[in-house]
Amino acid sequence: MNDFTFTAIDFETANHHPASICQVGLVRVENGEIVKKVNELVQPPNNAYFYKNIEVHGIRPEDTESAPTFDHVWHSAMKKYIEDEVVVAHSIGFDVNCLRNALAWYDEIQPVFEERCTLKIYRRGLSFLSKKYKIPLKHHDALSDAHACAQLYLKHLTRLSLPKTGSLF
Repeated sequence: MNDFTFTAIDFETANHHPASICQVGLVRVENGEIVKKVNELVQPPNNAYFYKNIEVHGIRPEDTESAPTFDHVWHSAMKKYIEDEVVVAHSIGFDVNCLRNALAWYDEIQPVFEERCTLKIYRRGLSFLSKKYKIPLKHHDALSDAHACAQLYLKHLTRLSLPKTGSLF
């Protein structure tokens, strides 16, 4: 695997519990090219929502009452892009906490992966960075957030791979 191969993720949650994932956004990048996008509504445990979370992302209980639970989405659309891979998120701590708690809720084995955080790299919010770098963003839509994060991480990797300019003479 080269540096330009990674998976960007983002989760929206239904309430205060980190296992309450109600939307998954995943963008798979291989050799610098986006090869897979996953955008799944997920039925959180008991389909329980807190009104403040609904205000943030607009997803409601009726939107997810027939959606698959996280364990199904994990196996069908996520696991192979996370396990033993580089995983990138904007505020990785939040997303990894959601992932680990949701997997624990369904008694799934915790995967091993490397973490990268675009918030730590850029030290600015996703909305600000998306505007600055002209990256389309519908903030708090999991796929849009994951896509913006992938674009930011690619920009970071490109910057790291450029030869250093300047001369000693």
